[in-house]
Amino acid sequence: MPNAIRMVRPGYYLATAAILLALVVVVLGAFTRLVDAGLGCPDWPGCYGHLTWPDEHHEIAKAEAAFPDSPVDTDKTWPEMVHRYCASLLGLVIIGLNIIGWRARKTDGEYPFGLCVGLLLLVICQGAFGAWTVTLKLWPQVVTAHLLGGFSLLTLLWLLRLRLAMQPMRLNSMQVSTAQRLKPWVWGALAVVIVQIVLGGWTSSNYAALACPDFPTCQGQWLPPTDFSEGFNFLQHIGPNYLGGQLDNDARVAIHLSHRIGAIVVSVYVVLLGLALWRSGIAAVRRLALVLWVILALQVSLGISNIIFSLPLPVAVAHNAGGAILLLTLVTVATRLYYAARETNNNFAGQQLSAKGAL
Repeated sequence: MPNAIRMVRPGYYLATAAILLALVVVVLGAFTRLVDAGLGCPDWPGCYGHLTWPDEHHEIAKAEAAFPDSPVDTDKTWPEMVHRYCASLLGLVIIGLNIIGWRARKTDGEYPFGLCVGLLLLVICQGAFGAWTVTLKLWPQVVTAHLLGGFSLLTLLWLLRLRLAMQPMRLNSMQVSTAQRLKPWVWGALAVVIVQIVLGGWTSSNYAALACPDFPTCQGQWLPPTDFSEGFNFLQHIGPNYLGGQLDNDARVAIHLSHRIGAIVVSVYVVLLGLALWRSGIAAVRRLALVLWVILALQVSLGISNIIFSLPLPVAVAHNAGGAILLLTLVTVATRLYYAARETNNNFAGQQLSAKGAL
Protein backbone atom coordinates (compact mmCIF):
# COMPACT_ATOMS: atom_id res chain seq x y z
CA MET A 1 0.00 0.00 0.00
CA PRO A 2 1.72 3.21 -1.15
CA ASN A 3 0.08 5.30 1.56
CA ALA A 4 1.73 3.15 4.23
CA ILE A 5 5.22 3.98 2.95
CA ARG A 6 6.85 6.58 5.15
CA MET A 7 8.86 9.05 3.10
CA VAL A 8 12.09 10.31 4.64
CA ARG A 9 14.62 12.86 3.46
CA PRO A 10 18.01 11.89 2.01
CA GLY A 11 20.53 10.97 4.67
CA TYR A 12 17.99 9.57 7.13
CA TYR A 13 19.39 6.04 7.16
CA LEU A 14 22.99 7.23 7.28
CA ALA A 15 22.07 9.51 10.20
CA THR A 16 20.51 6.51 11.96
CA ALA A 17 23.71 4.53 11.49
CA ALA A 18 25.71 7.52 12.74
CA ILE A 19 23.61 7.65 15.92
CA LEU A 20 24.33 4.00 16.67
CA LEU A 21 28.02 4.57 16.01
CA ALA A 22 28.05 7.72 18.18
CA LEU A 23 26.43 5.79 21.03
CA VAL A 24 29.16 3.15 20.66
CA VAL A 25 31.79 5.92 20.79
CA VAL A 26 30.25 7.42 23.95
CA VAL A 27 30.08 4.01 25.64
CA LEU A 28 33.64 3.16 24.57
CA GLY A 29 34.81 6.51 25.93
CA ALA A 30 33.20 5.72 29.28
CA PHE A 31 34.73 2.23 29.25
CA THR A 32 38.17 3.68 28.45
CA ARG A 33 37.96 6.11 31.37
CA LEU A 34 36.65 3.52 33.80
CA VAL A 35 39.45 1.01 33.09
CA ASP A 36 42.02 3.85 33.42
CA ALA A 37 43.04 3.47 29.77
CA GLY A 38 42.93 7.17 28.92
CA LEU A 39 46.73 7.17 28.71
CA GLY A 40 46.99 3.60 27.45
CA CYS A 41 48.73 5.09 24.44
CA PRO A 42 51.08 7.95 25.37
CA ASP A 43 51.17 9.37 21.83
CA TRP A 44 48.58 10.47 19.28
CA PRO A 45 47.20 9.57 16.76
CA GLY A 46 49.12 6.27 16.86
CA CYS A 47 49.90 4.05 19.82
CA TYR A 48 53.59 3.80 20.66
CA GLY A 49 54.18 4.65 17.02
CA HIS A 50 51.88 1.86 15.76
CA LEU A 51 48.73 2.16 13.69
CA THR A 52 47.02 -0.25 16.09
CA TRP A 53 48.95 -1.12 19.27
CA PRO A 54 52.05 -3.18 20.08
CA ASP A 55 51.25 -6.75 21.07
CA GLU A 56 54.29 -8.80 20.04
CA HIS A 57 57.25 -9.10 22.42
CA HIS A 58 59.66 -7.30 20.09
CA GLU A 59 57.09 -4.54 19.46
CA ILE A 60 56.53 -4.04 23.18
CA ALA A 61 60.28 -3.92 23.86
CA LYS A 62 60.76 -1.32 21.12
CA ALA A 63 57.78 0.73 22.37
CA GLU A 64 59.04 0.79 25.97
CA ALA A 65 62.48 1.83 24.77
CA ALA A 66 60.91 4.76 22.89
CA PHE A 67 58.59 5.66 25.82
CA PRO A 68 60.53 4.66 28.98
CA ASP A 69 58.10 6.52 31.27
CA SER A 70 55.06 4.69 29.84
CA PRO A 71 55.33 0.90 30.08
CA VAL A 72 53.02 -0.96 27.70
CA ASP A 73 49.86 -2.40 29.24
CA THR A 74 47.99 -4.29 26.54
CA ASP A 75 44.81 -4.27 28.64
CA LYS A 76 44.81 -0.47 28.27
CA THR A 77 46.19 0.04 24.77
CA TRP A 78 43.40 -1.68 22.87
CA PRO A 79 40.45 0.19 24.47
CA GLU A 80 42.11 3.51 23.68
CA MET A 81 42.80 2.63 20.03
CA VAL A 82 39.43 0.99 19.40
CA HIS A 83 37.81 4.15 20.74
CA ARG A 84 39.96 6.30 18.45
CA TYR A 85 39.15 4.27 15.36
CA CYS A 86 35.42 4.26 16.07
CA ALA A 87 35.55 8.04 16.56
CA SER A 88 37.44 8.42 13.26
CA LEU A 89 34.83 6.28 11.49
CA LEU A 90 32.12 8.52 12.93
CA GLY A 91 33.93 11.52 11.47
CA LEU A 92 33.88 9.90 8.01
CA VAL A 93 30.15 9.18 8.33
CA ILE A 94 29.51 12.83 9.25
CA ILE A 95 31.46 13.92 6.17
CA GLY A 96 29.12 11.65 4.17
CA LEU A 97 26.10 13.36 5.76
CA ASN A 98 27.50 16.73 4.67
CA ILE A 99 27.91 15.53 1.09
CA ILE A 100 24.31 14.28 1.05
CA GLY A 101 23.10 17.51 2.67
CA TRP A 102 25.00 19.68 0.18
CA ARG A 103 23.23 17.96 -2.70
CA ALA A 104 19.80 17.78 -1.05
CA ARG A 105 19.68 21.47 -0.12
CA LYS A 106 19.44 22.41 -3.80
CA THR A 107 16.04 20.74 -4.12
CA ASP A 108 14.81 21.00 -0.53
CA GLY A 109 14.85 24.52 0.87
CA GLU A 110 14.11 23.27 4.39
CA TYR A 111 16.82 20.61 4.45
CA PRO A 112 18.81 20.95 7.72
CA PHE A 113 22.17 21.39 5.99
CA GLY A 114 23.32 23.88 8.64
CA LEU A 115 22.97 21.09 11.21
CA CYS A 116 25.22 18.86 9.07
CA VAL A 117 27.87 21.60 8.93
CA GLY A 118 27.62 22.07 12.70
CA LEU A 119 28.21 18.35 13.18
CA LEU A 120 31.29 18.48 10.96
CA LEU A 121 32.78 21.39 12.91
CA LEU A 122 32.00 19.67 16.20
CA VAL A 123 33.61 16.37 15.18
CA ILE A 124 36.76 18.26 14.17
CA CYS A 125 36.83 19.89 17.61
CA GLN A 126 36.31 16.46 19.16
CA GLY A 127 39.37 15.18 17.34
CA ALA A 128 41.40 18.05 18.80
CA PHE A 129 40.10 17.38 22.31
CA GLY A 130 40.89 13.69 21.88
CA ALA A 131 44.49 14.58 21.11
CA TRP A 132 44.70 17.05 24.02
CA THR A 133 43.30 14.41 26.38
CA VAL A 134 46.49 12.43 25.76
CA THR A 135 49.04 15.24 25.39
CA LEU A 136 47.76 17.11 28.46
CA LYS A 137 47.74 13.86 30.48
CA LEU A 138 44.01 13.67 31.28
CA TRP A 139 43.68 17.28 32.42
CA PRO A 140 40.14 17.21 33.92
CA GLN A 141 38.94 20.26 31.99
CA VAL A 142 39.82 18.66 28.66
CA VAL A 143 38.50 15.21 29.64
CA THR A 144 35.17 16.75 30.70
CA ALA A 145 34.96 18.86 27.54
CA HIS A 146 35.71 15.76 25.44
CA LEU A 147 32.89 13.89 27.20
CA LEU A 148 30.47 16.76 26.59
CA GLY A 149 31.53 16.90 22.96
CA GLY A 150 30.60 13.23 22.57
CA PHE A 151 27.18 13.84 24.12
CA SER A 152 26.73 16.90 21.89
CA LEU A 153 27.55 14.91 18.75
CA LEU A 154 25.07 12.23 19.72
CA THR A 155 22.37 14.81 20.48
CA LEU A 156 22.84 16.74 17.22
CA LEU A 157 22.80 13.52 15.21
CA TRP A 158 19.55 12.56 16.94
CA LEU A 159 18.11 15.99 16.17
CA LEU A 160 19.18 15.60 12.53
CA ARG A 161 17.42 12.25 12.33
CA LEU A 162 14.27 13.77 13.80
CA ARG A 163 14.43 16.59 11.25
CA LEU A 164 14.92 14.16 8.36
CA ALA A 165 11.95 12.00 9.35
CA MET A 166 9.73 14.48 11.15
CA GLN A 167 6.04 13.70 10.83
CA PRO A 168 4.53 16.58 12.86
CA MET A 169 1.82 15.67 15.34
CA ARG A 170 -1.60 16.95 14.38
CA LEU A 171 -2.93 19.14 17.17
CA ASN A 172 -6.16 21.04 17.69
CA SER A 173 -6.12 24.63 18.92
CA MET A 174 -6.39 23.62 22.59
CA GLN A 175 -3.50 21.16 22.26
CA VAL A 176 -1.37 23.80 20.54
CA SER A 177 -1.93 26.07 23.53
CA THR A 178 -0.93 23.22 25.84
CA ALA A 179 2.20 22.54 23.77
CA GLN A 180 3.19 26.19 23.97
CA ARG A 181 2.85 26.14 27.76
CA LEU A 182 4.90 22.95 28.06
CA LYS A 183 7.84 24.09 25.92
CA PRO A 184 9.55 26.28 28.57
CA TRP A 185 9.33 23.43 31.09
CA VAL A 186 10.89 21.02 28.62
CA TRP A 187 13.72 23.48 27.98
CA GLY A 188 14.18 23.70 31.74
CA ALA A 189 14.44 19.91 31.94
CA LEU A 190 17.07 19.95 29.20
CA ALA A 191 19.04 22.55 31.14
CA VAL A 192 19.06 20.62 34.44
CA VAL A 193 19.95 17.34 32.69
CA ILE A 194 22.83 19.00 30.82
CA VAL A 195 24.15 20.47 34.08
CA GLN A 196 23.92 17.01 35.66
CA ILE A 197 25.84 15.48 32.73
CA VAL A 198 28.54 18.14 33.21
CA LEU A 199 28.70 17.26 36.92
CA GLY A 200 28.92 13.58 36.02
CA GLY A 201 31.79 14.29 33.63
CA TRP A 202 33.60 16.37 36.27
CA THR A 203 33.05 13.59 38.82
CA SER A 204 34.53 11.01 36.47
CA SER A 205 37.48 13.10 35.27
CA ASN A 206 38.46 13.87 38.88
CA TYR A 207 38.00 10.27 40.05
CA ALA A 208 35.37 11.28 42.60
CA ALA A 209 32.81 8.55 41.88
CA LEU A 210 33.79 6.61 45.01
CA ALA A 211 34.50 9.60 47.25
CA CYS A 212 31.31 8.63 49.09
CA PRO A 213 31.30 4.83 49.35
CA ASP A 214 27.97 4.60 51.21
CA PHE A 215 24.38 5.62 50.50
CA PRO A 216 22.35 7.65 51.40
CA THR A 217 24.98 9.10 53.73
CA CYS A 218 28.52 9.97 52.69
CA GLN A 219 31.32 8.42 54.72
CA GLY A 220 28.77 7.76 57.45
CA GLN A 221 27.70 11.43 57.66
CA TRP A 222 24.97 13.56 56.15
CA LEU A 223 27.33 16.54 55.93
CA PRO A 224 30.92 15.27 55.63
CA PRO A 225 33.90 17.65 55.32
CA THR A 226 34.00 19.21 51.86
CA ASP A 227 36.18 21.60 49.87
CA PHE A 228 34.07 23.09 47.09
CA SER A 229 36.58 25.79 46.16
CA GLU A 230 39.23 23.18 45.36
CA GLY A 231 36.80 20.66 43.94
CA PHE A 232 35.50 23.18 41.42
CA ASN A 233 38.76 24.96 40.76
CA PHE A 234 38.75 25.08 36.95
CA LEU A 235 42.20 26.68 36.89
CA GLN A 236 44.10 23.55 37.82
CA HIS A 237 47.68 23.56 36.58
CA ILE A 238 48.48 21.86 33.30
CA GLY A 239 51.44 19.54 33.57
CA PRO A 240 51.06 16.73 36.12
CA ASN A 241 49.71 13.35 35.13
CA TYR A 242 46.06 13.40 36.23
CA LEU A 243 45.60 9.63 35.94
CA GLY A 244 44.00 8.67 39.26
CA GLY A 245 43.28 12.32 40.10
CA GLN A 246 45.20 15.02 41.96
CA LEU A 247 42.53 16.32 44.36
CA ASP A 248 42.41 15.57 48.07
CA ASN A 249 39.51 13.70 49.65
CA ASP A 250 37.47 16.73 50.77
CA ALA A 251 37.51 18.18 47.24
CA ARG A 252 36.37 14.88 45.72
CA VAL A 253 33.59 14.60 48.31
CA ALA A 254 32.38 18.07 47.30
CA ILE A 255 32.20 17.00 43.65
CA HIS A 256 30.46 13.73 44.48
CA LEU A 257 27.86 15.40 46.72
CA SER A 258 27.15 18.01 44.02
CA HIS A 259 26.41 15.20 41.58
CA ARG A 260 24.08 13.55 44.12
CA ILE A 261 22.23 16.81 44.73
CA GLY A 262 21.98 17.29 40.97
CA ALA A 263 20.43 13.83 40.69
CA ILE A 264 17.74 14.80 43.19
CA VAL A 265 16.97 18.02 41.28
CA VAL A 266 16.79 16.17 37.95
CA SER A 267 14.60 13.43 39.42
CA VAL A 268 12.05 15.82 40.92
CA TYR A 269 11.96 18.00 37.80
CA VAL A 270 11.59 15.11 35.33
CA VAL A 271 8.88 13.41 37.42
CA LEU A 272 6.88 16.65 37.52
CA LEU A 273 7.48 17.28 33.82
CA GLY A 274 6.27 13.76 33.07
CA LEU A 275 3.07 14.48 35.00
CA ALA A 276 2.53 17.67 32.97
CA LEU A 277 3.14 15.78 29.72
CA TRP A 278 0.76 13.01 30.81
CA ARG A 279 -1.97 15.53 31.56
CA SER A 280 -1.54 17.25 28.20
CA GLY A 281 -3.98 14.89 26.54
CA ILE A 282 -1.67 14.50 23.52
CA ALA A 283 -1.22 10.77 22.89
CA ALA A 284 2.33 10.92 21.47
CA VAL A 285 3.48 13.17 24.31
CA ARG A 286 1.93 10.90 26.93
CA ARG A 287 3.93 7.97 25.55
CA LEU A 288 7.12 10.04 25.84
CA ALA A 289 6.21 10.81 29.47
CA LEU A 290 6.18 7.08 30.22
CA VAL A 291 9.54 6.68 28.50
CA LEU A 292 10.98 9.52 30.58
CA TRP A 293 9.82 7.95 33.84
CA VAL A 294 11.22 4.52 32.94
CA ILE A 295 14.62 5.91 31.89
CA LEU A 296 14.80 8.11 34.99
CA ALA A 297 14.03 5.14 37.27
CA LEU A 298 16.72 3.04 35.60
CA GLN A 299 19.24 5.88 35.72
CA VAL A 300 18.70 6.54 39.42
CA SER A 301 18.95 2.80 40.14
CA LEU A 302 22.20 2.57 38.21
CA GLY A 303 23.62 5.60 40.04
CA ILE A 304 22.83 4.13 43.45
CA SER A 305 24.19 0.73 42.35
CA ASN A 306 27.48 2.41 41.38
CA ILE A 307 27.90 3.55 44.97
CA ILE A 308 26.68 0.44 46.78
CA PHE A 309 28.64 -2.02 44.63
CA SER A 310 31.79 0.16 44.29
CA LEU A 311 31.50 1.19 40.65
CA PRO A 312 31.16 -2.16 38.81
CA LEU A 313 32.25 -1.65 35.21
CA PRO A 314 29.02 -2.77 33.42
CA VAL A 315 26.86 -0.64 35.72
CA ALA A 316 29.08 2.42 35.37
CA VAL A 317 29.10 2.15 31.56
CA ALA A 318 25.32 1.68 31.53
CA HIS A 319 24.96 4.79 33.72
CA ASN A 320 26.78 6.85 31.09
CA ALA A 321 24.58 5.43 28.34
CA GLY A 322 21.47 6.10 30.44
CA GLY A 323 22.36 9.77 30.78
CA ALA A 324 22.67 10.01 27.01
CA ILE A 325 19.33 8.28 26.42
CA LEU A 326 17.56 10.54 28.95
CA LEU A 327 18.95 13.58 27.13
CA LEU A 328 17.84 12.26 23.73
CA THR A 329 14.33 11.58 25.04
CA LEU A 330 14.01 15.19 26.22
CA VAL A 331 15.31 16.43 22.87
CA THR A 332 12.61 14.32 21.21
CA VAL A 333 9.90 15.86 23.42
CA ALA A 334 11.14 19.41 22.76
CA THR A 335 11.43 18.85 19.01
CA ARG A 336 8.03 17.23 18.60
CA LEU A 337 6.29 19.95 20.61
CA TYR A 338 8.03 22.71 18.66
CA TYR A 339 7.30 21.38 15.19
CA ALA A 340 3.76 20.27 16.05
CA ALA A 341 2.88 23.76 17.23
CA ARG A 342 4.63 25.40 14.26
CA GLU A 343 2.98 23.11 11.69
CA THR A 344 -0.47 23.65 13.19
CA ASN A 345 -0.01 27.42 13.27
CA ASN A 346 1.21 27.43 9.66
CA ASN A 347 -1.78 25.38 8.55
CA PHE A 348 -4.13 27.71 10.39
CA ALA A 349 -2.51 30.76 8.78
CA GLY A 350 -2.78 29.09 5.36
CA GLN A 351 -6.46 28.39 5.89
CA GLN A 352 -7.07 32.02 6.82
CA LEU A 353 -5.31 33.24 3.70
CA SER A 354 -7.34 30.82 1.59
CA ALA A 355 -10.56 32.03 3.17
CA LYS A 356 -9.64 35.67 2.49
CA GLY A 357 -8.78 34.78 -1.11
CA ALA A 358 -12.15 33.11 -1.56
CA LEU A 359 -13.90 36.25 -0.39
